[in-house]
Amino acid sequence: MSSKDDQFSPGRVHPGVQTMQDQLLRGKCSRREFLRTVTLLGLSAPAAYGLAGRLLGEKLVPPAVTPAHAQSGGLLRFGMFVQEMTDPATFDWVERSVVARHIVEYMTLTGPDNVTRPYLAERWQPSDDLKTWRFFLRKGIKWSNGDDFNADDVVFNFTRWCDPKTGSSNLGLFSAMLEDTGQNDSAGKPIKRMTPGAVRKVDDHTVEIRLNSPVLSIPENLYNYPTAIVHRNFERDGGDLSKNPVGTGPYMLDLFKLGEVAVLKKRPEPYWGGDVSLDEIRIIDLGADEGATLAALASGQIDSMYELKLTTVEAAKNIPNVSIQQVATAKTGVIRMNLAHKPFDDKRVRRAIQMCCDSDRQLKIAHKGFGIVGEHVHVASIHPEYFKLPKFNQDIEGAKKLLAKAGYPNGLSVSCNVGNTDGTWEQDSIAVLKQDAAKAGIDISINVMPSAKYWDEWATAPFSLTSWTHRPLGTMVLSLAYRAGVPWNETSYNNPAFDRALTAAEGVFDVEKRRAKMEKVEQILQDDAIMVQPFFRSVFVAVSNRVRNFSIHPTLYHRFHNVRVG
Repeated sequence: MSSKDDQFSPGRVHPGVQTMQDQLLRGKCSRREFLRTVTLLGLSAPAAYGLAGRLLGEKLVPPAVTPAHAQSGGLLRFGMFVQEMTDPATFDWVERSVVARHIVEYMTLTGPDNVTRPYLAERWQPSDDLKTWRFFLRKGIKWSNGDDFNADDVVFNFTRWCDPKTGSSNLGLFSAMLEDTGQNDSAGKPIKRMTPGAVRKVDDHTVEIRLNSPVLSIPENLYNYPTAIVHRNFERDGGDLSKNPVGTGPYMLDLFKLGEVAVLKKRPEPYWGGDVSLDEIRIIDLGADEGATLAALASGQIDSMYELKLTTVEAAKNIPNVSIQQVATAKTGVIRMNLAHKPFDDKRVRRAIQMCCDSDRQLKIAHKGFGIVGEHVHVASIHPEYFKLPKFNQDIEGAKKLLAKAGYPNGLSVSCNVGNTDGTWEQDSIAVLKQDAAKAGIDISINVMPSAKYWDEWATAPFSLTSWTHRPLGTMVLSLAYRAGVPWNETSYNNPAFDRALTAAEGVFDVEKRRAKMEKVEQILQDDAIMVQPFFRSVFVAVSNRVRNFSIHPTLYHRFHNVRVG
């Protein structure tokens, strides 16, 4: 056996676990950071919680994420948009995955506690340098068509994600598996493809991932909502999950009407992950009227909804027998500038607009104070790798001077798109920026667009607000949104120094060293002034008291395996 294979021997513990123990005992990392990191390094969640408890002298019990002692029966009626559900690899709305995640499943599962656990994978082991990862798949799992789940399925999915023809945002997450082709697409962005040998089948239930640079978050990346594992014949069988819903999950798709209803019913055969309570999950599309959704909850037509919008939180508090759950998240609105368009190709202009922002005022007015102040770097203080930069203060006089140097001594007029795709707080955020920017001579006209029209233009518009969902790591969203050439790079940002700094930060498990590297990442992004990103949002869900075991997830990855009604 080679020394490399020794690193994947059963029972071997990654040396980084000892480093994290030392840091926890010395108070250099929090319990949350310890749990998250050692589980990524291959320690099981129960073992991680037990180890942390012994080190801290506490009794720590991990929350249940898989079914246990399920009570049979029950119908859950859930208010949510019923959107197109064709190809999980190209999902760009979390709602699509809420239906799909009960049919097709993920290699891993990141719970509301931000700890990542094995799921279709029974366990994983990284090499000491975090450049090679082996995933050991569970045996005995059957697809709903009777086929065995095996390594061929996983290799197929990785290969597909990393094929630029698929158009999957997963290209950004798994950039360490890619190489440049030397070609650009029609928009001038570099085309990347999978490095030969980056994924291989070791045996029927073992898959090896080989990276060009170390990455700690690979298991976490595998619970990003477009990484659901589809059957190896997915494309051959039509490539449409809504029409051919073959999966490993506990539910089958009984009815799907776009914009109306999706019905999931429990599969008759035993579920590999343990029995689930609900016999049926009925997703009901009530449209965009937030009041109609709240009325449906109050009248008992639905039991819960995808998200309780900010404008209806106070009204929901007055509904009898309804509970409200709230969680701080890294969901945010990014008022971004596309560097391929004038005047945003001039950093002085971008910086001037950024300097007009008063983030504290933004949070207070646009999101009623529910959230966390941002620093224009798209990394939140709840992210474990966050480095606190010096406070970014509004500077109207400084903005005026920069505009004059950029050739706009008499001010500047720009138009900003907004689709209110996640609520009217988006428009409110731009309105606050408009008020502040006017003090520096910048006139921002607000172009309110229908949601569908907004998304037609989101990646190419010169100036707009985009709502980004929560990710457990700042490095995950930075890789998705700001690396050169990735599909969701809506700013046309291309800074090799940023890419290098982000790559360096991704591969470090030591908390102190990772934060030190993130200082450079965040500073580059803030200095390049490609966005105004003033706050991160708390989110809310309202749930009937008839519903048991419902727990809000910061990414709104609703998963009803443990839920029962009655």
